[in-house]
Amino acid sequence: MRPPALLAALVAAALLVLLAAGAGAATEEAYVTLLYGDEFVLGVRVLGKSLRDTGTRRDMVVLVSDGVSEYSRKLLQADGWIVNRITLLANPNQVRPKRFWGVYTKLKIFNMTDYKKVVYLDADTIVVKSIDDLFKCGQFCGNLKHSERMNSGVMVVEPSETLFNDMINKVGSLPSYTGGDQGFLNSYYSDFPNSRVYEPDSPLTPEPKTQRLSTLYNADVGLYMLANKWMVDEKELRVIHYTLGPLKPWDWFTAWLVKPVEIWQDIRQTLEESLPGTGGGKNPHDQLVVKILFILPFCLLLFGYYQSCFQTNKELISLRSICAFARRARHKYKSEESLPSYSVVGSASAFSISNQRLSNGTHSKLPPYFGAIAVLVCFVSASFSLALAFAIIPRQVMPWTGLLLMFEWTFVSFFLLFGSYLRFVYRWGSISANHAGFSNSDSSENHMGSGHQRSMSDCDMDATFYWIGMAIIATVAVLSPTILGITALFTKLGLMVAGGVVLASFMTYAAEHLAISAFNKGQKDRNGSRTRSFCF
Repeated sequence: MRPPALLAALVAAALLVLLAAGAGAATEEAYVTLLYGDEFVLGVRVLGKSLRDTGTRRDMVVLVSDGVSEYSRKLLQADGWIVNRITLLANPNQVRPKRFWGVYTKLKIFNMTDYKKVVYLDADTIVVKSIDDLFKCGQFCGNLKHSERMNSGVMVVEPSETLFNDMINKVGSLPSYTGGDQGFLNSYYSDFPNSRVYEPDSPLTPEPKTQRLSTLYNADVGLYMLANKWMVDEKELRVIHYTLGPLKPWDWFTAWLVKPVEIWQDIRQTLEESLPGTGGGKNPHDQLVVKILFILPFCLLLFGYYQSCFQTNKELISLRSICAFARRARHKYKSEESLPSYSVVGSASAFSISNQRLSNGTHSKLPPYFGAIAVLVCFVSASFSLALAFAIIPRQVMPWTGLLLMFEWTFVSFFLLFGSYLRFVYRWGSISANHAGFSNSDSSENHMGSGHQRSMSDCDMDATFYWIGMAIIATVAVLSPTILGITALFTKLGLMVAGGVVLASFMTYAAEHLAISAFNKGQKDRNGSRTRSFCF
């Protein structure tokens, strides 16, 4: 080989050695998280984005179990995660929460001997400032909560097969106060509360085996909510941990209760489109569901309203009828006269007055429990509608999207359910009047005089005000903390409860009077019940 060729070969070999050495050094340390199912995939994506935003060059490894779908694995790989499949470790504790059945798998990070040191982060954490300095910590580092308990959401681990095997041998004998891995680790490192606090700028010599991490590396959102502020300098925060049980940051409703979720959502919105349709933390399947959920209530509402009003009262959509409706509203609230069926609060007096409107006697009387049934049906309909909304809305949609869908489905479902009950009451009144054999001389509306169109009485103006009133109060009750700029959790909940009490009171009043009105309309319209339709 000629000297120039030999020299070139030596240079190339040296470059390869240097690159290999550099690559090896870069992969000696890693950030690690665990994933048991698809529910936390978005959390892992946001965590990875927060790590990349700090400029770290360490590996990002996610340990996934068989409960994670193939699509989720590909998505995380596209995001830059190294995906390692693992088998779950059984939880030996008989008394434990069901969600803790596989949490002992977290111990496998102590056996990641491909790395000299790993920093473990729960999937419900985000990094807001570089934490690469944690790799200088000792063999085991963690953060204390409640003065004496170590939290396993953020840990620094020096993997060792010997250490891992020792842990596995003691899993069945050491107690766990939580029934999971965190309680076991507190028992295994029983002297951990006495460890020195880790200070990256002041390393200890010799390096201790265990060190405590500052709250800056594991800022607990649960503790934040108690005082509505961080217990440390917010500008120095490194890791935020969303520990509020079922209130995870990717659940759309959490953003309306927990202020620090705004930080998480801001990072989420910057997620790249690693796979088609995944930009901003979106899920293509959820996006299709959201579009259907937005359109379907309007279709149901229009269909129900068409069946109720338009088939026999097509003139209701004309400009002339709308103007007549407005004139009637103005006349009613300028006049001292009130509708007899709404003049008294309370079922007994309201029933007696409504019965006086019958032209012919006292045989057709409402049962004494009529008002209570109306109120009960109203609240059952409202509860079912709210539960239905939360059940069908994908939990990981954006907060405003989830809120709009919640209002839409709750209002439409309640309108259709309670409206169907009012239609039943309307027919009940019609049947009872026919059985009593009363005349129909009092069937015309007399609030506007002879010029009032009969069609307008079908869509009673007072009923419209009741429906709108309930919708406005419900909206204000939910949004009042946001409108007023209140961020404290307990103040928010208190304000919502107060709004709920006002809403419940109004709904009680409205439900009773809507039912009485429907019954009276049925009595007046009994002769035309086969050809007319009641607009609820």
